[in-house]
Amino acid sequence: MFELALPWWEFVARAALVYAALLVLVRLSGKRTVGEFTPFDLVVVILLGESTQGAMVGADVSVPGSLIVATTLIALNYALGFVTARSRRIDRLVEGEPVVVMRNGRMLSHALRRNNVPESDLEEALRKQGVSAHEDVELAILETNGEITVLKREPTARSATAS
Repeated sequence: MFELALPWWEFVARAALVYAALLVLVRLSGKRTVGEFTPFDLVVVILLGESTQGAMVGADVSVPGSLIVATTLIALNYALGFVTARSRRIDRLVEGEPVVVMRNGRMLSHALRRNNVPESDLEEALRKQGVSAHEDVELAILETNGEITVLKREPTARSATAS
């Protein structure tokens, strides 16, 4: 019926290898890559897909070959989710850990630089969460998904009575 250019197992092996390599590359690129996409990030994602397509299917352009690769990628993604939900150690390895980027109103520039997050992204997160002054921030945390969570300082008893 359909003839594959490669044995079925080679599609599975190729897809698994590309999946693992891209997972490592995205993980190494930092949290900003998986946060809110800029137009540049979108172009990179499209080009990654295009550049790895040949590595996964070789010269095969058949429907069954593509379906084998797609099924393999979905199965690998499910398996990784299954494992990370059950192992804190693997979850930390794959997802990383949250990073404090602001503490007690003080921006931690070294943490922002280390995670490739421009100060403007932190400022935007502060504005989105209704913070007008750095002094109002207890903690700002770069989450593993690239978003920035802001924890505001509790009003002190003195400032609460002044209001």
